[in-house]
Amino acid sequence: MTKITAIRSGRGRQQRAKVFLDGKFAFSLEAELAVKEGLQVGQELSASQIEELIRSDRFHRCLNAALHYLGYRPRSESEVRERLEQRGFDGDSIEAVIGQLKEQGLVNDIAFAQFWKDNRESFSPRSQRLTKLELRRKGVATEIIDQVVDDVDDAESAYRAALSKARRLPLSDYQGFRRRLGEYLKRRGFGYGIITHTVERIWQERVSSSE
Repeated sequence: MTKITAIRSGRGRQQRAKVFLDGKFAFSLEAELAVKEGLQVGQELSASQIEELIRSDRFHRCLNAALHYLGYRPRSESEVRERLEQRGFDGDSIEAVIGQLKEQGLVNDIAFAQFWKDNRESFSPRSQRLTKLELRRKGVATEIIDQVVDDVDDAESAYRAALSKARRLPLSDYQGFRRRLGEYLKRRGFGYGIITHTVERIWQERVSSSE
């Protein structure tokens, strides 16, 4: 058994508590965890207790890093795992954190895929094929992608994508209008047939409204 001889607050943005055993620095913990565990000077700790405290600290640091990452926008499970690996957390901590986040509904690939699809449809419409490709790159399983994205209507998405772009194109040059709008839709993953139909539709609407 070893005895806690001092607990000192660390410096910096992260609130850490430095724990000294038998007069020597032994390890540091998140200050919140040290309080939660009731650590105090004079307390005796066994080797197994020290190991458990260090393990718990790793888990909490890993969890806080994951929550911070999720604070910006929803993420896929694969994205969260990759981020934590990049931060240098051990596999056991990562799996434990992922498990807790899934239990709390904070990591859910079906919900993430739905968020991604809805966001694209609202702010930057693109083809079903390109949306699926983006989700695959995020590590979402194929069956989830198909479940969520199969109802994307390419014709409707292409039309909505083209509307805002077309407003900035002059009507004095049909060939230029067709080329630029077609290239714009191609970059968003739409096929030739959809592009041709959409360009003609938008052109006719623009011409009719200008008469």
